[in-house]
Amino acid sequence: MASPAPEDLVITQAGLDDWPVVRGWAVDEGWNPGVSDSAAFFAQDPEGFFIGWIDGEPITAISVVNYGSDYAFLGWYLVRPDARGHGYGLTTWKTALAHAENRTVGLDGVVAQQDNYRRSGFELAHRTFRYAGTAPARPAPADVRAVRPEDVEDITAYDATCTPADRPGFLAHWLTGPGHHAVVRRAGDRVTGYGVIRPGHDCPRIGPLFADTPEDARAVFDALIAEAAGGQVAIDVPETNPAGVALAEEAGFTPSFETARMYTGPVRPYARERVFGVTTLELG
Repeated sequence: MASPAPEDLVITQAGLDDWPVVRGWAVDEGWNPGVSDSAAFFAQDPEGFFIGWIDGEPITAISVVNYGSDYAFLGWYLVRPDARGHGYGLTTWKTALAHAENRTVGLDGVVAQQDNYRRSGFELAHRTFRYAGTAPARPAPADVRAVRPEDVEDITAYDATCTPADRPGFLAHWLTGPGHHAVVRRAGDRVTGYGVIRPGHDCPRIGPLFADTPEDARAVFDALIAEAAGGQVAIDVPETNPAGVALAEEAGFTPSFETARMYTGPVRPYARERVFGVTTLELG
């Protein structure tokens, strides 16, 4: 019996209620997705999520989430294992990328797909390594505290200096999501660092960890891991920040896998030296 052809694939925009099955595929791939990530993801761009169907069964997924008029981020590119090798993924990819229109698109690509991404016009910016390990028992620094509602505006402005696009809608959910613990370090009226730790399928994940200096980053990191002392924790560290790599290694964390941050074009300048931990590989 012949397999269905790519033209038999029906691609639809996905809603939040459709996404648990995709999250399950990510679990099967070992991606350790956050337990409550989806609401924040859909808050940024509810029209940026897609599922491909054959005979009413979901077999592919992808997200292309728009941030403003200049930038989009591609993630969740998945094909159910039993449906691979038939062109369904590429068809889904092409359909979803149209959602970005003329924006520069970024992604964090797994090693196995990086050559395919290059053929689609993506160029390497840097590699990112997921570090994981047992969180050491350290006291939370006294000058790092939980984020309060009155901090959100300042954190959103600070975040915009550390990323290729503003993302206030996303942060409004990310800072307060179920199980998310967000902390901030300030010097007077100025934010000098902030971070979030959230529950993941396999272990909690830190992201983002943005800070002015290694000292600020260490203080925020210690406050976050205090939430999970003695348990496994993961953080995605760009290789372009050697102080971030040192921070993870000094905590006894070791790299478990790598991805590549890739872009289809230029992105606005941002303070890469402040990025000690990427927010999420799915949305940048």
